Amino acid sequence: MRRYLAVGLDCYLCLVIAGLLARPHVDATPLPGDVALLLGPVLALSFLNQVVLTAFAGGGAGKLIMGIRVVSLPDGGRPGPGQLVRRWLHGLCWLPLQPWYGLRAHHARKGDGPGPAPRCCEEGDPYAEPCADPAGVRQVRRSDLAARRRAAGRAAA
Repeated sequence: MRRYLAVGLDCYLCLVIAGLLARPHVDATPLPGDVALLLGPVLALSFLNQVVLTAFAGGGAGKLIMGIRVVSLPDGGRPGPGQLVRRWLHGLCWLPLQPWYGLRAHHARKGDGPGPAPRCCEEGDPYAEPCADPAGVRQVRRSDLAARRRAAGRAAA
């Protein structure tokens, strides 16, 4: 539940800030221009939050507020910039398609769908087992990460 709240916070903050940046220019442009005026800042803020902030602080704004860290698999260290960019791009492709995957899964369960039920990554959470994260990162609670590091320190001693 923490991850979903963190994603919601990230989306909310991104849209509010992009809206505030675009607001002074909205009246001067027609509707298609308004969409483009909002889309640019949304993508830029999303990149800054999901890639740059995560590289420096271990998580985006929503994840930090919710006490979640993004770590590299399997060692639990900081993910590299390439991993974070792949994760961001995967999220941009995965999230907008969720209504489609949900409809496909619903129709497949009823028996009137276009075939077998979608894979777990398409059906819902791409980070759930047995689906592997495409970028090789995992979201963990900050307290669990600290406990793991303490345990690893005792085992090494």
